[in-house]
Amino acid sequence: MSNHTDWIVLSDGARPTEDIYFLESAAPELREQDVNIDRLQVSRKLGAAWWSGGACRRRYANANLMLCRSLPLSWLRWLERNRSAFGYIVYLIDDDISAAALDSTLPAAYRKRMARIAQLQPRLLALADEVVTCSDQLAEYFIPRHPKVSVLTPPLLAPLPGHDHFTLPPTSQAPWQLGFHGTRAHLQDLLHITPALESLQHQRNDTELEIMLGQHIPEPLAALPRVKAPAPLPWQAFQQYQRQRRLHIGLAPLLATPFNQGKSFIKFLDIAAMGGVGIYSNRYPYTEVVRHGENGLLVEDNPAAWREGLQQLLEDPAATARMAKQAEHDALNIGNPQHAIRFWQSR
Repeated sequence: MSNHTDWIVLSDGARPTEDIYFLESAAPELREQDVNIDRLQVSRKLGAAWWSGGACRRRYANANLMLCRSLPLSWLRWLERNRSAFGYIVYLIDDDISAAALDSTLPAAYRKRMARIAQLQPRLLALADEVVTCSDQLAEYFIPRHPKVSVLTPPLLAPLPGHDHFTLPPTSQAPWQLGFHGTRAHLQDLLHITPALESLQHQRNDTELEIMLGQHIPEPLAALPRVKAPAPLPWQAFQQYQRQRRLHIGLAPLLATPFNQGKSFIKFLDIAAMGGVGIYSNRYPYTEVVRHGENGLLVEDNPAAWREGLQQLLEDPAATARMAKQAEHDALNIGNPQHAIRFWQSR
C-alpha cells in the first residue's frame, strides 16, 4: 500500500452526491485494491493552515482531488495557490447550478446559494483536469466550458427489497402506498400534478399518499385525506428510511425547465429501491431508462394524463407488480456500481 492518499474528496457538504457517485459506490472496491481514499470536510476557517503541517503535506502530496459542486472561497483561493502540490483534479457536478440560480420557481434561499456557487464555478473548472456530470444533457452545458467532460450516471446504492408488498390486493385497511420523495427544488413539479392527486384521494379510499416535504407540503395536498407529510430527512437517515419503506407507486414529475434539463434518472433508482413502479414525466432523462408499460409509465405534463396513469396502475395490480419487478431488474443493470468502479479505476 502506498504511503499517501490517492484520492481526497474535498467536501463542502454535498454528501449525497459524493456518496452516490464515489464514496459509497466505487470507493469500497477501490480501497480493497489498495487505493487510499479520504474525505475531508472543508471549513471556511481552515485553508492553507491545514496544508502547512509537515506530516499533512507529506501524506497528501500528489494526491488526486475530487471537488464536488463547490468550495468555500478561502479553500478555493488556497487551492489555486497550491495546485501544483496535487495530482489529477476532478470536478463532480450533478446539477445545472447556473440554471438553478435563475429559476424563479425555486426557493429563494436555494437560488441564493446556487448563485454564489455559480459565481465561483469558472474558477473550479479552471482547476479541474476533468468535469464529471450525471447526464448527457448536463455534459452538453459544460462541453463549451471545459476541454474534458465525462458522464457518470448514478449508481444504485440501496439493496432492492423484493415485492412481497404486492402479494395481497390493497384495501382501505392496507392501502396502496404512493410516494413523492423529491426535495423542495421539485415543489413546482409536484404542484403541477396536484389536481390529479386531489381527484385520486377524493374518489378512492384505498390509496395513501406520502409527500416527504414536512411543513413545506402544499396546502391543497395537506388538506387531503390519507396524506402523510413526514419531514425531509438528512441524507444518511434517508438512506436508512429508504431501505425500510415500501412503495407501490412512486411519483416523479419533472417540468420542462432549464434546471430540470440537467437532472439524472436517479428517481428511477430511488423508486425501485422502495419496491415500487414509477410514473414519470415523458421527457429526458426518464425517457432514457423507462419503457412505457414495461418498467414504469411515461406521461405528459397535464393533470389528466397523470390521473389516467394512476388509474391504469391502480386498476391492474398484477400488471403493476410486473412493472415493479421489471424496474427492479433494470435498476440492477443500469445502476450496477461496477460501472462507477471501472469509471474511477480508469482515472
